[in-house]
Amino acid sequence: MPRSPSTLLSVTIAVCTVLVAGCQATSRSLSGAPAIDEQTDPLERLTAGNERFAKDASVHPHLSAAQRHETAVSGQHPFAAILACSDSRVPIEDLFDVGVGDVFVVRVAGNVCADDEAGSIEYAVEHLKTPLVIVLGHEQCGAVTAAVRKAEEHGSIATLLARLAPAADKARGNYPPRSGAALIHEAVRINTWCSMEALISHSAIVRERMKSGTARVVGGVYDIDTGRVSWMGEHPDQEQVVARAESHDAHPAPPSAPAVTTDGGVHGDK
Repeated sequence: MPRSPSTLLSVTIAVCTVLVAGCQATSRSLSGAPAIDEQTDPLERLTAGNERFAKDASVHPHLSAAQRHETAVSGQHPFAAILACSDSRVPIEDLFDVGVGDVFVVRVAGNVCADDEAGSIEYAVEHLKTPLVIVLGHEQCGAVTAAVRKAEEHGSIATLLARLAPAADKARGNYPPRSGAALIHEAVRINTWCSMEALISHSAIVRERMKSGTARVVGGVYDIDTGRVSWMGEHPDQEQVVARAESHDAHPAPPSAPAVTTDGGVHGDK
């Protein structure tokens, strides 16, 4: 017996409803994670994202065309600024499972902090109002390894390694029995502390944000094998670092007198 048009319509609607529900269920099972709460503490967001990445359960948020358009129209509002190494095995947005506009990333070999890096971080905390700064080292860092082994390099690489030398020297002094991978592991951690100290010491803007409670600086080390970040917390001597930096700013060293030649002139005169 032929079915009436109304019956066919009812069957069609029912089938579509089942298909849509099935697609939604499949989508939820594939993602395997609830929606991300963007009001969560910034460090907790990074920790949760890294946990997803390490478990191979990333949800890859904020990568849609709509998100790109939103940041193009409304600007960027990153919840964290991250100073990290250039190493290709340290994919920052991926290892924290974040997307477009989420984190402000500054990368340089050895995650050292000099004027350019400090200036970039200052832009994030001062102009973008970013509340969290992460200094992220990583295991098996090639730059730190070269510094520990006192590799002979030339050109700009030598300049870079000179910035890493204090951390390498301190690691050798603090852990004389250790060598090889164990020594490099310690040097990576010490270098992360050194970069945090350099940032706080050199940037009055960062210090002001820290004192007002609108920003904090936290260290961490990424394991390129396990995919996990081990948090080191704030600098253990943070208060002393701030005090020394502000004392230096308040009482800068007097400029040195120019060297005088035997004929009464000044070196450098033409």
